[in-house]
Amino acid sequence: QRFKRRAALYTFYNTTDFHRHHLIKLIVHQGSRAKKMHSVLKSQRAQCVARSRRPLSVSCAAGKVNMLVVGNGGREHALVWRLSQSSLCEHLYSAPGNPGTAAEKNVTNVGINVNNNAEVVKFCKEKNVGLVLVGPEVPLVAGLADDLQAAGIPTWGPSAKAAQLEGSKAFMKDICKKYNIPTAAYEKFTDAKRAKDFIKSLGAPIVVKASGLAAGKGVVVARTVEEAYQAVDDMLVSKVFGDAGNELVIEEFLDGEEASFFALVDGEKCVPLISAQDHKAVGNGDTGPNTGGMGTYSPAPVVTDALSRQVMDELVYRTAHAMAAEGHPFKGTLFAGLMIKDGKAKLLEHNVRFGDPECQSLMARLDCDLGEALHSASTGRLEQVKLAWRPDAAVTVVMAANGYPGNYQKGTVIRGIENVTGAKVFHAGTARNSAGELVANGGRVLNVTALGKDVAEAQVKAYHAVKQIQWDDAYYRTDIAWRAIARLQAAKQ
Repeated sequence: QRFKRRAALYTFYNTTDFHRHHLIKLIVHQGSRAKKMHSVLKSQRAQCVARSRRPLSVSCAAGKVNMLVVGNGGREHALVWRLSQSSLCEHLYSAPGNPGTAAEKNVTNVGINVNNNAEVVKFCKEKNVGLVLVGPEVPLVAGLADDLQAAGIPTWGPSAKAAQLEGSKAFMKDICKKYNIPTAAYEKFTDAKRAKDFIKSLGAPIVVKASGLAAGKGVVVARTVEEAYQAVDDMLVSKVFGDAGNELVIEEFLDGEEASFFALVDGEKCVPLISAQDHKAVGNGDTGPNTGGMGTYSPAPVVTDALSRQVMDELVYRTAHAMAAEGHPFKGTLFAGLMIKDGKAKLLEHNVRFGDPECQSLMARLDCDLGEALHSASTGRLEQVKLAWRPDAAVTVVMAANGYPGNYQKGTVIRGIENVTGAKVFHAGTARNSAGELVANGGRVLNVTALGKDVAEAQVKAYHAVKQIQWDDAYYRTDIAWRAIARLQAAKQ
Protein backbone atom coordinates (compact mmCIF):
# COMPACT_ATOMS: atom_id res chain seq x y z
CA GLN A 1 0.00 0.00 0.00
CA ARG A 2 2.89 2.40 0.75
CA PHE A 3 4.33 1.63 -2.69
CA LYS A 4 0.97 2.29 -4.35
CA ARG A 5 0.57 5.56 -2.51
CA ARG A 6 4.06 6.72 -3.45
CA ALA A 7 3.42 5.77 -7.06
CA ALA A 8 0.21 7.77 -7.03
CA LEU A 9 1.97 10.76 -5.48
CA TYR A 10 4.72 10.53 -8.12
CA THR A 11 2.07 10.61 -10.83
CA PHE A 12 0.44 13.56 -9.11
CA TYR A 13 3.69 15.52 -8.90
CA ASN A 14 4.58 14.85 -12.53
CA THR A 15 1.37 15.70 -14.34
CA THR A 16 0.04 19.01 -15.59
CA ASP A 17 -2.65 20.90 -13.70
CA PHE A 18 -5.22 19.74 -16.24
CA HIS A 19 -4.36 16.06 -15.89
CA ARG A 20 -3.95 16.38 -12.11
CA HIS A 21 -7.51 17.69 -11.87
CA HIS A 22 -8.84 14.69 -13.78
CA LEU A 23 -6.63 12.30 -11.80
CA ILE A 24 -8.31 13.49 -8.59
CA LYS A 25 -11.73 13.08 -10.20
CA LEU A 26 -10.81 9.54 -11.21
CA ILE A 27 -9.60 8.64 -7.74
CA VAL A 28 -12.78 10.01 -6.12
CA HIS A 29 -14.81 7.50 -8.10
CA GLN A 30 -12.77 4.46 -7.07
CA GLY A 31 -14.44 3.79 -3.69
CA SER A 32 -13.76 4.54 -0.05
CA ARG A 33 -10.16 3.29 -0.03
CA ALA A 34 -9.28 5.52 -2.96
CA LYS A 35 -11.11 8.42 -1.31
CA LYS A 36 -8.65 8.23 1.57
CA MET A 37 -5.81 8.50 -0.93
CA HIS A 38 -7.63 11.41 -2.54
CA SER A 39 -7.63 13.30 0.76
CA VAL A 40 -3.87 12.82 1.02
CA LEU A 41 -3.39 14.03 -2.53
CA LYS A 42 -5.70 17.00 -2.14
CA SER A 43 -3.88 18.20 0.96
CA GLN A 44 -0.66 18.32 -1.08
CA ARG A 45 -2.18 20.10 -4.10
CA ALA A 46 -1.01 23.65 -3.43
CA GLN A 47 2.56 22.52 -2.79
CA CYS A 48 2.56 20.32 -5.91
CA VAL A 49 1.17 23.05 -8.17
CA ALA A 50 3.88 25.41 -6.95
CA ARG A 51 6.53 22.80 -7.71
CA SER A 52 5.11 22.05 -11.16
CA ARG A 53 5.35 25.70 -12.15
CA ARG A 54 9.04 26.04 -11.35
CA PRO A 55 11.38 25.50 -14.32
CA LEU A 56 12.74 21.96 -14.12
CA SER A 57 15.71 20.30 -15.75
CA VAL A 58 14.12 17.97 -18.28
CA SER A 59 17.23 15.81 -18.30
CA CYS A 60 16.79 15.30 -14.54
CA ALA A 61 13.05 14.64 -14.86
CA ALA A 62 13.14 12.41 -17.92
CA GLY A 63 16.72 11.24 -18.45
CA LYS A 64 18.37 11.33 -21.86
CA VAL A 65 16.18 10.43 -24.82
CA ASN A 66 16.62 9.39 -28.42
CA MET A 67 15.37 12.01 -30.86
CA LEU A 68 14.09 12.01 -34.44
CA VAL A 69 14.01 14.92 -36.88
CA VAL A 70 11.77 14.37 -39.91
CA GLY A 71 12.88 16.04 -43.15
CA ASN A 72 15.92 16.46 -45.38
CA GLY A 73 16.38 20.17 -46.09
CA GLY A 74 18.47 23.02 -44.76
CA ARG A 75 15.96 23.73 -42.00
CA GLU A 76 16.19 20.13 -40.80
CA HIS A 77 20.01 20.19 -40.94
CA ALA A 78 19.97 23.30 -38.72
CA LEU A 79 17.59 21.63 -36.25
CA VAL A 80 19.64 18.43 -36.24
CA TRP A 81 22.80 20.46 -35.63
CA ARG A 82 21.25 22.16 -32.60
CA LEU A 83 19.40 19.15 -31.15
CA SER A 84 22.45 16.89 -31.40
CA GLN A 85 24.20 19.27 -28.97
CA SER A 86 21.43 19.00 -26.38
CA SER A 87 22.26 17.64 -22.94
CA LEU A 88 19.03 15.65 -23.26
CA CYS A 89 20.02 13.91 -26.50
CA GLU A 90 21.12 10.28 -26.19
CA HIS A 91 21.21 9.79 -29.98
CA LEU A 92 19.60 11.63 -32.86
CA TYR A 93 18.08 10.10 -35.97
CA SER A 94 17.46 12.12 -39.13
CA ALA A 95 14.82 10.80 -41.55
CA PRO A 96 15.75 10.74 -44.30
CA GLY A 97 18.40 13.38 -43.66
CA ASN A 98 21.09 14.47 -46.12
CA PRO A 99 24.90 14.39 -46.42
CA GLY A 100 25.12 17.35 -44.06
CA THR A 101 23.14 15.74 -41.25
CA ALA A 102 25.12 12.52 -41.72
CA ALA A 103 28.31 14.44 -40.92
CA GLU A 104 27.04 15.80 -37.58
CA LYS A 105 28.22 14.11 -34.37
CA ASN A 106 25.88 11.62 -32.68
CA VAL A 107 23.52 11.59 -35.70
CA THR A 108 22.38 8.70 -37.90
CA ASN A 109 20.46 9.13 -41.14
CA VAL A 110 17.66 6.58 -41.54
CA GLY A 111 15.95 5.64 -44.78
CA ILE A 112 12.40 5.28 -43.53
CA ASN A 113 9.49 6.55 -45.61
CA VAL A 114 8.41 9.71 -43.79
CA ASN A 115 5.21 9.79 -45.85
CA ASN A 116 4.16 6.50 -44.26
CA ASN A 117 2.96 7.42 -40.78
CA ALA A 118 2.81 3.82 -39.57
CA GLU A 119 6.42 3.23 -40.61
CA VAL A 120 7.58 6.32 -38.70
CA VAL A 121 5.65 5.27 -35.58
CA LYS A 122 7.09 1.74 -35.78
CA PHE A 123 10.63 3.11 -36.06
CA CYS A 124 10.12 5.38 -33.04
CA LYS A 125 8.90 2.48 -30.94
CA GLU A 126 11.80 0.26 -32.00
CA LYS A 127 14.38 2.94 -31.21
CA ASN A 128 12.63 4.18 -28.05
CA VAL A 129 12.43 7.72 -29.42
CA GLY A 130 11.44 10.24 -26.75
CA LEU A 131 11.10 13.37 -28.92
CA VAL A 132 10.11 13.83 -32.56
CA LEU A 133 10.43 17.15 -34.38
CA VAL A 134 8.61 17.25 -37.72
CA GLY A 135 10.37 19.78 -39.96
CA PRO A 136 8.31 20.17 -43.18
CA GLU A 137 4.63 20.96 -43.52
CA VAL A 138 3.56 18.06 -45.76
CA PRO A 139 3.82 15.29 -43.10
CA LEU A 140 2.05 17.55 -40.59
CA VAL A 141 -0.88 18.13 -42.94
CA ALA A 142 -0.93 14.36 -43.52
CA GLY A 143 -1.41 13.74 -39.78
CA LEU A 144 2.01 12.43 -38.75
CA ALA A 145 1.93 14.31 -35.44
CA ASP A 146 -1.53 12.85 -34.70
CA ASP A 147 -0.33 9.28 -35.15
CA LEU A 148 2.85 9.81 -33.15
CA GLN A 149 0.96 11.42 -30.27
CA ALA A 150 -1.63 8.65 -30.33
CA ALA A 151 1.22 6.16 -29.90
CA GLY A 152 2.43 8.07 -26.83
CA ILE A 153 5.52 9.52 -28.52
CA PRO A 154 6.24 13.18 -27.55
CA THR A 155 6.07 15.17 -30.78
CA TRP A 156 6.55 18.83 -31.61
CA GLY A 157 4.19 19.72 -34.43
CA PRO A 158 0.45 20.35 -34.86
CA SER A 159 -2.36 17.95 -35.63
CA ALA A 160 -3.58 17.61 -39.21
CA LYS A 161 -6.60 19.77 -38.47
CA ALA A 162 -4.51 22.50 -36.85
CA ALA A 163 -1.98 22.26 -39.72
CA GLN A 164 -4.72 23.47 -42.07
CA LEU A 165 -3.53 26.95 -41.10
CA GLU A 166 -0.84 26.28 -43.69
CA GLY A 167 -2.41 23.48 -45.67
CA SER A 168 -5.31 25.69 -46.78
CA LYS A 169 -4.89 29.42 -47.27
CA ALA A 170 -8.67 29.62 -47.60
CA PHE A 171 -9.06 28.06 -44.14
CA MET A 172 -6.49 30.44 -42.66
CA LYS A 173 -8.17 33.52 -44.15
CA ASP A 174 -11.57 32.39 -42.90
CA ILE A 175 -10.12 32.02 -39.38
CA CYS A 176 -8.70 35.54 -39.63
CA LYS A 177 -12.07 36.96 -40.66
CA LYS A 178 -14.00 35.12 -37.93
CA TYR A 179 -11.61 36.03 -35.10
CA ASN A 180 -10.64 39.56 -36.16
CA ILE A 181 -7.00 38.85 -37.00
CA PRO A 182 -5.57 41.69 -39.14
CA THR A 183 -5.03 40.51 -42.73
CA ALA A 184 -5.71 41.55 -46.32
CA ALA A 185 -9.27 41.57 -47.68
CA TYR A 186 -9.88 38.49 -49.84
CA GLU A 187 -12.27 36.22 -51.73
CA LYS A 188 -12.07 32.49 -52.59
CA PHE A 189 -12.63 30.98 -56.02
CA THR A 190 -12.86 27.61 -57.74
CA ASP A 191 -14.13 29.02 -61.06
CA ALA A 192 -11.70 30.83 -63.37
CA LYS A 193 -14.31 33.19 -64.89
CA ARG A 194 -15.58 34.36 -61.50
CA ALA A 195 -11.99 34.85 -60.34
CA LYS A 196 -11.20 36.99 -63.36
CA ASP A 197 -14.37 39.04 -62.93
CA PHE A 198 -13.30 39.76 -59.35
CA ILE A 199 -9.81 40.76 -60.48
CA LYS A 200 -11.30 43.09 -63.12
CA SER A 201 -13.47 44.79 -60.50
CA LEU A 202 -10.52 45.43 -58.17
CA GLY A 203 -7.74 46.12 -60.65
CA ALA A 204 -4.01 45.71 -60.04
CA PRO A 205 -1.75 45.27 -58.17
CA ILE A 206 -3.46 42.21 -56.71
CA VAL A 207 -2.32 38.92 -55.16
CA VAL A 208 -3.29 35.47 -56.47
CA LYS A 209 -2.59 32.45 -54.23
CA ALA A 210 -3.01 28.72 -54.64
CA SER A 211 -4.85 27.69 -51.49
CA GLY A 212 -2.99 24.40 -51.00
CA LEU A 213 0.65 23.54 -50.37
CA ALA A 214 2.95 24.69 -53.17
CA ALA A 215 6.43 24.61 -51.56
CA GLY A 216 6.37 28.35 -50.94
CA LYS A 217 5.92 29.19 -54.63
CA GLY A 218 2.12 29.35 -55.07
CA VAL A 219 1.84 33.13 -54.73
CA VAL A 220 1.83 35.66 -57.57
CA VAL A 221 1.92 39.39 -56.86
CA ALA A 222 0.38 40.60 -60.11
CA ARG A 223 1.29 44.14 -61.15
CA THR A 224 -1.22 44.13 -64.01
CA VAL A 225 -4.68 42.65 -64.54
CA GLU A 226 -3.34 40.55 -67.41
CA GLU A 227 -0.65 39.08 -65.15
CA ALA A 228 -3.34 38.18 -62.60
CA TYR A 229 -5.46 36.53 -65.32
CA GLN A 230 -2.43 34.45 -66.33
CA ALA A 231 -1.88 33.39 -62.71
CA VAL A 232 -5.51 32.22 -62.49
CA ASP A 233 -5.13 30.18 -65.68
CA ASP A 234 -1.81 28.71 -64.54
CA MET A 235 -3.09 27.64 -61.13
CA LEU A 236 -6.76 26.84 -61.68
CA VAL A 237 -6.78 25.65 -65.29
CA SER A 238 -3.27 24.40 -66.16
CA LYS A 239 -2.70 23.08 -62.62
CA VAL A 240 0.95 24.13 -62.43
CA PHE A 241 0.76 23.47 -58.68
CA GLY A 242 -1.39 20.36 -58.99
CA ASP A 243 -4.24 19.98 -56.51
CA ALA A 244 -2.88 22.92 -54.49
CA GLY A 245 -4.51 25.12 -57.13
CA ASN A 246 -7.99 23.59 -56.93
CA GLU A 247 -9.05 26.66 -54.95
CA LEU A 248 -7.63 30.17 -55.19
CA VAL A 249 -7.43 32.98 -52.67
CA ILE A 250 -7.37 36.39 -54.33
CA GLU A 251 -6.59 39.26 -52.01
CA GLU A 252 -5.79 42.93 -51.89
CA PHE A 253 -2.17 43.95 -52.35
CA LEU A 254 -0.54 45.08 -49.12
CA ASP A 255 2.32 47.54 -49.36
CA GLY A 256 5.11 47.66 -46.80
CA GLU A 257 8.02 45.58 -45.52
CA GLU A 258 7.83 41.84 -44.89
CA ALA A 259 9.17 40.01 -41.86
CA SER A 260 8.88 36.59 -40.21
CA PHE A 261 7.75 36.07 -36.63
CA PHE A 262 7.79 32.77 -34.73
CA ALA A 263 6.26 31.46 -31.53
CA LEU A 264 6.06 28.15 -29.71
CA VAL A 265 2.38 27.45 -29.07
CA ASP A 266 0.54 24.87 -26.97
CA GLY A 267 -3.19 25.51 -26.85
CA GLU A 268 -3.43 29.14 -25.73
CA LYS A 269 0.06 29.27 -24.19
CA CYS A 270 2.53 31.09 -26.43
CA VAL A 271 6.27 31.78 -26.17
CA PRO A 272 7.73 34.20 -28.75
CA LEU A 273 10.99 33.54 -30.56
CA ILE A 274 13.05 36.23 -32.29
CA SER A 275 12.37 37.91 -35.61
CA ALA A 276 13.92 37.33 -39.01
CA GLN A 277 13.51 38.65 -42.53
CA ASP A 278 13.42 36.43 -45.60
CA HIS A 279 14.20 37.41 -49.19
CA LYS A 280 11.61 35.59 -51.30
CA ALA A 281 12.37 37.06 -54.73
CA VAL A 282 15.05 35.36 -56.79
CA GLY A 283 16.86 38.54 -57.87
CA ASN A 284 18.84 41.32 -56.23
CA GLY A 285 16.71 44.20 -55.02
CA ASP A 286 13.88 41.75 -54.36
CA THR A 287 13.05 41.42 -58.05
CA GLY A 288 11.89 38.46 -60.14
CA PRO A 289 9.66 35.50 -59.31
CA ASN A 290 9.10 34.23 -55.79
CA THR A 291 11.12 31.30 -54.46
CA GLY A 292 11.16 29.27 -51.28
CA GLY A 293 13.58 31.88 -49.95
CA MET A 294 16.98 33.12 -51.15
CA GLY A 295 18.37 34.20 -47.79
CA THR A 296 17.55 35.56 -44.36
CA TYR A 297 18.88 37.67 -41.55
CA SER A 298 18.06 38.00 -37.87
CA PRO A 299 17.15 40.15 -36.06
CA ALA A 300 14.87 42.14 -38.38
CA PRO A 301 15.15 45.81 -37.28
CA VAL A 302 11.66 46.53 -38.60
CA VAL A 303 10.26 44.27 -35.85
CA THR A 304 10.49 46.64 -32.89
CA ASP A 305 9.49 45.78 -29.33
CA ALA A 306 6.19 47.58 -29.82
CA LEU A 307 5.50 45.71 -33.04
CA SER A 308 6.37 42.40 -31.36
CA ARG A 309 3.75 43.08 -28.70
CA GLN A 310 1.16 43.91 -31.37
CA VAL A 311 1.98 40.72 -33.29
CA MET A 312 1.70 38.59 -30.17
CA ASP A 313 -1.56 40.22 -29.03
CA GLU A 314 -3.40 40.54 -32.35
CA LEU A 315 -1.98 37.70 -34.46
CA VAL A 316 -0.40 34.94 -32.36
CA TYR A 317 -2.66 34.88 -29.30
CA ARG A 318 -5.79 35.41 -31.39
CA THR A 319 -4.81 32.54 -33.69
CA ALA A 320 -4.10 30.26 -30.73
CA HIS A 321 -7.45 31.20 -29.19
CA ALA A 322 -9.22 30.71 -32.52
CA MET A 323 -7.85 27.19 -33.05
CA ALA A 324 -8.73 26.19 -29.49
CA ALA A 325 -12.24 27.61 -29.92
CA GLU A 326 -12.65 25.69 -33.19
CA GLY A 327 -11.79 22.46 -31.38
CA HIS A 328 -8.36 22.09 -33.02
CA PRO A 329 -5.85 23.45 -30.46
CA PHE A 330 -2.50 24.26 -32.00
CA LYS A 331 0.66 22.65 -30.66
CA GLY A 332 3.88 23.43 -32.46
CA THR A 333 5.84 26.26 -34.01
CA LEU A 334 3.58 28.96 -35.39
CA PHE A 335 5.16 31.08 -38.13
CA ALA A 336 3.46 34.37 -38.94
CA GLY A 337 4.43 36.02 -42.21
CA LEU A 338 4.02 39.76 -41.69
CA MET A 339 3.50 42.83 -43.84
CA ILE A 340 4.49 45.91 -41.86
CA LYS A 341 3.51 49.48 -42.59
CA ASP A 342 3.48 52.54 -40.32
CA GLY A 343 4.55 50.45 -37.34
CA LYS A 344 1.66 47.97 -37.61
CA ALA A 345 1.64 44.40 -38.91
CA LYS A 346 -0.94 42.47 -40.88
CA LEU A 347 -0.84 38.72 -41.42
CA LEU A 348 0.18 37.57 -44.90
CA GLU A 349 0.11 33.87 -44.08
CA HIS A 350 0.58 31.33 -41.34
CA ASN A 351 2.98 28.42 -41.54
CA VAL A 352 2.92 25.62 -39.01
CA ARG A 353 6.65 24.92 -38.64
CA PHE A 354 10.00 26.67 -38.54
CA GLY A 355 10.69 28.75 -41.64
CA ASP A 356 13.21 27.71 -44.25
CA PRO A 357 15.71 29.42 -44.47
CA GLU A 358 14.78 31.57 -41.42
CA CYS A 359 15.40 28.60 -39.12
CA GLN A 360 19.07 28.51 -40.09
CA SER A 361 19.61 32.08 -38.84
CA LEU A 362 17.55 31.45 -35.69
CA MET A 363 19.47 28.30 -34.78
CA ALA A 364 22.78 30.14 -35.21
CA ARG A 365 21.62 32.74 -32.67
CA LEU A 366 20.00 30.31 -30.20
CA ASP A 367 21.89 30.32 -26.90
CA CYS A 368 20.08 27.63 -24.90
CA ASP A 369 19.29 23.92 -25.03
CA LEU A 370 16.83 23.33 -27.90
CA GLY A 371 16.24 19.72 -26.88
CA GLU A 372 15.17 20.62 -23.36
CA ALA A 373 12.96 23.45 -24.63
CA LEU A 374 11.11 21.32 -27.19
CA HIS A 375 10.80 18.33 -24.87
CA SER A 376 9.21 20.58 -22.25
CA ALA A 377 6.93 22.12 -24.86
CA SER A 378 5.89 18.76 -26.29
CA THR A 379 5.04 17.29 -22.88
CA GLY A 380 2.72 20.04 -21.66
CA ARG A 381 5.26 22.27 -19.92
CA LEU A 382 5.59 25.17 -22.35
CA GLU A 383 5.29 27.67 -19.50
CA GLN A 384 8.66 26.40 -18.21
CA VAL A 385 10.49 27.19 -21.46
CA LYS A 386 12.92 30.09 -21.16
CA LEU A 387 14.67 30.81 -24.45
CA ALA A 388 17.96 32.70 -24.70
CA TRP A 389 19.55 34.28 -27.77
CA ARG A 390 22.99 35.53 -28.70
CA PRO A 391 23.18 39.29 -29.26
CA ASP A 392 25.00 38.72 -32.57
CA ALA A 393 23.28 39.16 -35.91
CA ALA A 394 22.99 36.21 -38.31
CA VAL A 395 22.91 36.20 -42.11
CA THR A 396 22.07 33.15 -44.24
CA VAL A 397 22.82 33.09 -47.98
CA VAL A 398 21.09 30.45 -50.10
CA MET A 399 23.19 28.93 -52.87
CA ALA A 400 20.82 27.61 -55.52
CA ALA A 401 21.25 25.66 -58.75
CA ASN A 402 21.47 27.98 -61.75
CA GLY A 403 18.01 28.37 -63.27
CA TYR A 404 16.07 28.04 -60.00
CA PRO A 405 13.11 28.56 -59.47
CA GLY A 406 12.69 27.46 -63.09
CA ASN A 407 14.44 24.52 -64.69
CA TYR A 408 17.77 23.57 -63.20
CA GLN A 409 20.33 20.79 -63.46
CA LYS A 410 20.98 18.15 -60.81
CA GLY A 411 24.19 16.21 -60.28
CA THR A 412 26.73 19.04 -60.57
CA VAL A 413 29.72 18.50 -58.26
CA ILE A 414 30.33 20.68 -55.19
CA ARG A 415 33.75 20.91 -53.51
CA GLY A 416 35.43 22.82 -50.73
CA ILE A 417 32.75 22.84 -48.05
CA GLU A 418 35.13 21.21 -45.57
CA ASN A 419 37.48 24.20 -45.97
CA VAL A 420 34.91 26.89 -45.19
CA THR A 421 35.81 29.13 -42.24
CA GLY A 422 33.80 31.70 -40.34
CA ALA A 423 30.40 30.21 -41.20
CA LYS A 424 28.23 27.11 -40.91
CA VAL A 425 27.14 25.42 -44.14
CA PHE A 426 23.76 23.68 -43.99
CA HIS A 427 22.84 21.19 -46.71
CA ALA A 428 19.44 21.89 -48.29
CA GLY A 429 19.47 19.87 -51.52
CA THR A 430 22.56 17.67 -51.76
CA ALA A 431 23.36 14.01 -52.36
CA ARG A 432 26.33 11.73 -53.04
CA ASN A 433 26.97 10.37 -56.52
CA SER A 434 28.27 6.87 -57.28
CA ALA A 435 31.82 8.13 -56.80
CA GLY A 436 30.99 9.50 -53.37
CA GLU A 437 31.22 13.12 -54.49
CA LEU A 438 28.88 15.76 -53.09
CA VAL A 439 26.43 16.89 -55.78
CA ALA A 440 23.47 19.25 -56.14
CA ASN A 441 20.14 17.46 -55.80
CA GLY A 442 17.58 20.27 -55.72
CA GLY A 443 16.84 23.90 -56.43
CA ARG A 444 18.05 25.39 -53.16
CA VAL A 445 21.22 23.43 -52.42
CA LEU A 446 23.33 25.05 -49.67
CA ASN A 447 22.63 27.57 -46.91
CA VAL A 448 25.66 29.49 -45.64
CA THR A 449 25.10 31.08 -42.22
CA ALA A 450 27.45 33.46 -40.41
CA LEU A 451 27.30 35.48 -37.20
CA GLY A 452 28.68 38.98 -36.63
CA LYS A 453 28.55 41.77 -34.10
CA ASP A 454 26.06 43.42 -36.47
CA VAL A 455 24.32 42.48 -39.69
CA ALA A 456 27.01 44.12 -41.85
CA GLU A 457 29.78 41.99 -40.34
CA ALA A 458 27.63 38.86 -40.58
CA GLN A 459 26.97 39.58 -44.26
CA VAL A 460 30.69 39.99 -45.03
CA LYS A 461 31.51 36.69 -43.30
CA ALA A 462 28.68 34.82 -45.04
CA TYR A 463 29.73 35.93 -48.53
CA HIS A 464 33.39 35.22 -47.75
CA ALA A 465 32.36 31.65 -46.93
CA VAL A 466 30.22 31.39 -50.09
CA LYS A 467 33.28 32.25 -52.20
CA GLN A 468 35.26 29.44 -50.56
CA ILE A 469 32.86 26.86 -52.00
CA GLN A 470 33.76 25.50 -55.43
CA TRP A 471 30.57 24.97 -57.41
CA ASP A 472 30.42 26.13 -61.02
CA ASP A 473 26.62 25.90 -61.30
CA ALA A 474 25.85 28.02 -58.23
CA TYR A 475 23.51 31.02 -58.25
CA TYR A 476 22.98 33.29 -55.26
CA ARG A 477 21.84 36.80 -54.50
CA THR A 478 24.60 39.23 -53.52
CA ASP A 479 22.49 41.59 -51.41
CA ILE A 480 21.00 39.52 -48.58
CA ALA A 481 20.18 41.79 -45.60
CA TRP A 482 20.36 44.97 -47.70
CA ARG A 483 17.50 46.66 -45.84
CA ALA A 484 19.05 46.11 -42.42
CA ILE A 485 22.45 47.27 -43.64
CA ALA A 486 20.89 50.43 -45.12
CA ARG A 487 19.29 51.16 -41.74
CA LEU A 488 22.61 50.52 -40.01
CA GLN A 489 24.48 52.90 -42.33
CA ALA A 490 21.80 55.57 -41.98
CA ALA A 491 22.03 55.34 -38.17
CA LYS A 492 25.79 55.92 -38.30
CA GLN A 493 25.49 59.11 -40.36
